[in-house]
Amino acid sequence: MKSIVEVKNFKMAFGDKTVIKDLSFDVKKGEIFGLLGSNGSGKTTTLRALLGFYEPTGGELLVDGKKYDPEDSSVTIGYLPEERGLYRKESVIDTMVYFGELKGLKNPRDWSMKYLKRVGLLDKANMKVEKLSGGQQQKVQLGITIMNEPKLLILDEPTKGFDPINRRLLMNIIDELHKKGTAIIMITHYMDEVERLCDRALLLKDGVARAYGSIADIKKEFGGKSLDQIFVDVYGGVDE
Repeated sequence: MKSIVEVKNFKMAFGDKTVIKDLSFDVKKGEIFGLLGSNGSGKTTTLRALLGFYEPTGGELLVDGKKYDPEDSSVTIGYLPEERGLYRKESVIDTMVYFGELKGLKNPRDWSMKYLKRVGLLDKANMKVEKLSGGQQQKVQLGITIMNEPKLLILDEPTKGFDPINRRLLMNIIDELHKKGTAIIMITHYMDEVERLCDRALLLKDGVARAYGSIADIKKEFGGKSLDQIFVDVYGGVDE
């Protein structure tokens, strides 16, 4: 299967501090890929370099065989950052319609209302974004991220702060996109999400890949341990 993302010998330094040290991996078209690691391990830096926010110190980061260019419409990317970026003073529906129009949707209001119904926010459509809870805002931002059915979807902690019901709802939405052929890169600290959704994963520590491959292969490499225990072992936890 061809790769939609290729990271080759990627190095990233900020001043005297090197945060990524010769990192290489790929993401196949249509797969769900887990990008794992503790805070500060280099996950978000890697994604930001892939999307052109940072210029790499060394190596290559390619999307569909070339350096990502937001003006290139041949590859649509949806990016859900950990930090929310909504217009807080506008209504939910106006915000979604605005972004839908920017993305070229023919009927952004219809799509948005159907999505809001799906995620239990239809009654909040005319409410200002700032009046929503953090989890509700995350649902709105996810809708904006996926409304144009991107070929590559990047999710940074998509279920952070969600209760189990809403976590399951979002995982079901992610699974549906996967079945339609969307490649998904997912940053998460919930190893059960990785177990359920991901085809392959990369575990970073201090900018270095400590585990990489299919979920089954990673478990085999670490003696059949759970992903939770592997994470703890890599980061120096003590098994009591």
